[in-house]
Order: sequence, then structure tokens, then C-alpha cells
Amino acid sequence: MSQETYEKLVALLDERGAAYRVIEHAPEGATEAVSALRGHELAQAAKCIIAMVKIGKKEKRFALVVVPGDKRIDLAAVKALYGGTYVSFASPEIAEELAGSESGTILPFSFDERLELFVDPDLLTHPEFYFNAARLDRSIALSSADYRSIAEPRVERVSTD
Repeated sequence: MSQETYEKLVALLDERGAAYRVIEHAPEGATEAVSALRGHELAQAAKCIIAMVKIGKKEKRFALVVVPGDKRIDLAAVKALYGGTYVSFASPEIAEELAGSESGTILPFSFDERLELFVDPDLLTHPEFYFNAARLDRSIALSSADYRSIAEPRVERVSTD
């Protein structure tokens, strides 16, 4: 599953002419540890988390929330964006199914129409940012401008210190 998602991402970046680099490293999914392996500031790492928002009693929506590595996801902000009644992290099984990769390797891209993509503006202040590329042993450094034009995320304040 993860290898297929990795190949889909690289094909998309190549097709769109994105400025990116592939970085191979020891297998690691924790943001702080992998940022040290890649040699960049924590603020340049994309932490990708899937949240589940309930709207009323019957409707559930899933959000792929991307925040800088030195911040935390603001679940209340995500709930407010949907006008939801409840918010939580999606279960690992649901998150991995929607993301097409295991926890710790979730991409800042949505390849599933059920998953709405939000990115915190603080991450995009850097010329490029880093993320595990659907694999624990491989990361991508991607141009923030290319990311915005290819992924077309909703840019919203979704992080907190």
C-alpha cells in the first residue's frame, strides 16, 4: 500500500514539474527524530494528521491536517471549520486506509475524495518543507509554492503552540 502511494506521489510531482528532492534515511516516523536525520529545523517538517469531525448526529467528515513539526494540531479549529459537533483523531485503521500509508508516513496530499486537505499557513512560510514520503526510510523536500499549486490545500490556521 505505502509503496504504491509513494509511486503515485512521485509520478504526480514529476508530471507537474515540481521542484523536489528525495532523501533516503534510517527508518523513522517521529517528526523530531526524522527532522534531525534530514538535517532541518522542526518548523520545516510537515506533520500530517487525519481528524474525524462529526456534523450533527449522522454525518462524519475526514480532514487531512498538515501543521509545522514544532506545533500541534488545533482540533477545535478544525471542528469550527466544519461547524462540527465533535472532533477527534481518526482511528489508525481509518487514517491509514484514507491516506494509503501507515501512521508516521502520511503524505500532505489527499488521494482520496473523502479526505479534505488543510494546511497551516506557518508551514508555507518556508521556501521548501519536508515530509516522510509514504515510507519510513524515504522523505521528500518539496517547494512550498509547487505544493500549493499541485495539492491545492485549504490554507487555514489549524495549529497551536
